[in-house]
Amino acid sequence: MRRILVIGSGGSGKTTVAKALAARTGLPVIHLDQLFWHPGWISTPNDEWDRRVAELVARDAWIMDGNYGRTLPMRLAAADTVVFLDTSRLVCTWRILKRRLRHLGRGRPDVAPGCPEHLTWEFVWWVWTYRSRRRPGILRSLEAVRRDKQVLILTNGREVIEFLARVR
Repeated sequence: MRRILVIGSGGSGKTTVAKALAARTGLPVIHLDQLFWHPGWISTPNDEWDRRVAELVARDAWIMDGNYGRTLPMRLAAADTVVFLDTSRLVCTWRILKRRLRHLGRGRPDVAPGCPEHLTWEFVWWVWTYRSRRRPGILRSLEAVRRDKQVLILTNGREVIEFLARVR
């Protein structure tokens, strides 16, 4: 594993898994949220973001966590391993609420400076509907690359712990 993509709903544990993988492998972590957002939660324009992601995936080795569905095909093509955290919506919703309280008014280390933690109904809805609206397309994309890539679909904490225990 030299190019590991960690994807899943908000609150699924992407950042936590990416950090744990980095600790075990020594590979550098790329938090896409840290690069996409600018102070005040200003997003990167699409053309600039596409160029940036192309530069990131061209690196020799990385662990990349984040969603950004439009660039998923580019990231899937470059990855040798994909970890899809297929966590229940109840768990994800609970985690984003808990994260909001833990980082209230402050930024998280995996998000760009100047982006204090906040929670919008739009984001809660995105997390709540992720399994019905986003997951089917992701599963199709993962099935399409399964022959050429190591694809892991982890559905709960026990599976994550077992996977991480096998990583050196």
